[in-house]
Amino acid sequence: MQRGSLELFRSLTFAALLGFGAANAQAQTQDRASGYPTMAPLEQYLMDRTAEIALARSAAPSSISDGAEVMVLGREGYETAVKGTNGFLCIVERSWAQGTDNAEFWNPKMRAPHCFNAQAARSFAPIALMKTRLVLAGKSQAEIAQAIATALDKNELPALEPGAMAYMMSKQQYLNDRGKSWHPHVMFYSPGDMTKSWGADDPNSPVMVANDPQERVTVLFILADKWSDGTAAPLM
Repeated sequence: MQRGSLELFRSLTFAALLGFGAANAQAQTQDRASGYPTMAPLEQYLMDRTAEIALARSAAPSSISDGAEVMVLGREGYETAVKGTNGFLCIVERSWAQGTDNAEFWNPKMRAPHCFNAQAARSFAPIALMKTRLVLAGKSQAEIAQAIATALDKNELPALEPGAMAYMMSKQQYLNDRGKSWHPHVMFYSPGDMTKSWGADDPNSPVMVANDPQERVTVLFILADKWSDGTAAPLM
């Protein structure tokens, strides 16, 4: 994949919306000023409970998501709506699961269904759950970033477990205003910045990653050719 395609990939995927140099930072600042400078009314982020359960399950094939725990967004944070049996956790992340400096941090249209495996449910999902509680408690973006950093420094959030991964294969996902549903994919999480050791972004390298310094994780993306319902996905 060409480098330009990799940069577009990062700009479109939910986990990779992190900024790319001064020009992109300037564009994000302009977008923020004209687009989503503050949080919208909470009702715009909430969903019908039944619809949210169905959307969360659509993150992965039914053979996985049917046995998963499902959490839905409430007024104080995510709450368990369905008990699981297979260790997976399905939730619909909202825009604030991104980095706090992202231009669409407050985009109320964003819906990103994830199905985390057991390792990720225990050790990576807690960051998004914590950020959500902070958002709904009225904390600023700067306060949220500091709280996450402090919790990681003090080991108040769990260390990332080996093998942590998540499915994002929902045809109904809305990842951002440019990418919208984009492509179905699977994500693997690794602690720290693994970009160089994986050879990601090198010329002609097929490895697509995003390094998230706030969450201190590198995400490896693997594209799928089908959505979770088995229908064909658009070609890359």
